[in-house]
Amino acid sequence: MEAALDRIAGFVEKRYRSFFPPGREIPFEIRGDGVTPRRFGPGTPAFTIVVKDRSGLAALGSLDKTAVAEAYIGGSLDVEGDLTRVLAMRSMLDDRHPLLFAWRFVQPLLFGQVSRDKRWIARHYDYDSAFYLLFLDGRHRCYSQGIFARAGEPLEDAMTRKLDFALDAVGVGPGDRVLDIGGGWGAFTEHAGKRGVRVTSLTISEESERFMKGIVARDDLPCTVVREHLFEHRPAEPYDAIVNLGVTEHLPDYRKTLATYRALLRPGGKVYLDASAHRQKNAHSSFLERYIYPGNGSLLCLHEYLAEVAISPFRLLGVHDDRHNYHLTTRHWAERLDSHREEVEDRWGRELYRKFRLYLWGSAEGFQRDMIQAYRWVLELPAEG
Repeated sequence: MEAALDRIAGFVEKRYRSFFPPGREIPFEIRGDGVTPRRFGPGTPAFTIVVKDRSGLAALGSLDKTAVAEAYIGGSLDVEGDLTRVLAMRSMLDDRHPLLFAWRFVQPLLFGQVSRDKRWIARHYDYDSAFYLLFLDGRHRCYSQGIFARAGEPLEDAMTRKLDFALDAVGVGPGDRVLDIGGGWGAFTEHAGKRGVRVTSLTISEESERFMKGIVARDDLPCTVVREHLFEHRPAEPYDAIVNLGVTEHLPDYRKTLATYRALLRPGGKVYLDASAHRQKNAHSSFLERYIYPGNGSLLCLHEYLAEVAISPFRLLGVHDDRHNYHLTTRHWAERLDSHREEVEDRWGRELYRKFRLYLWGSAEGFQRDMIQAYRWVLELPAEG
């Protein structure tokens, strides 16, 4: 293994020197059982990559993001030290998977978008709800960004502020009818329902449907939970407002989605939305596609979305930059996940823990460095005349 590590260290050293300008390096080391540690960069290592077997060594030698992530998930690689410092170097690795990328877009053509969405969404959201409740906020169980008044504020307060903002933004009250797209674990449905708002919550996850129906029944809320895709939904009458918390990423056909909103909304009604974003559509990593959010979804591309708004009947009422809010949110989630590591591994396995650890800390680090962005925005369908 010594000779193999020497060869791999040479590949890593060459890429490392081309990636970091002089004086900006992040020092680290690679260590394996029975071999001499290899150090990179000046100073005390910020972290150590521990090679457990030859599969881990091969993954490092590939200089491929997904291969390295898979080796970490499977236990062939480990990390000692600050994981965010490792993730800050992920752009040093390659991410070229053209067949995986193309297959995302071929499947809806072959099998239909709605059919694929139902299958893809289940792969993320149909884990045991108890798993998500370990790291989401304890008050609302909201799976999108909060709005923080200050960095040290409790996550629960930030989520309450976001849900209040959404309600105020669409201007609804007791008796009004609101469509909640992708209800998740009932954050908006419960919050609005307790205020007398009649919410219809759409989900295509069986676990989400079961969980939300339990909340509606427990609190006798004036709400309905429907397991149905947005594009299949045909209500008897239009809604007073629509709320979409973090589901635009799963609705990448902006023109079709806006046309659907128009068909479901009464004239004068408003739409509240929030989402994580990227400056280029379909630019998220192969790891995210393969292990976290399969499918042809994409982080919001704001300028492309607003171009479609401009040729729709909708009026844009405001856009808010939530990048820092989402950084704080995902950092809270990652810290809570880590605090429950033993329980997660005991109940659902080490691989699930490590997948979500990479996802949540990777998101927090990405928001912090502006690799990814986040927004909330409000639309209005003008009243007739």
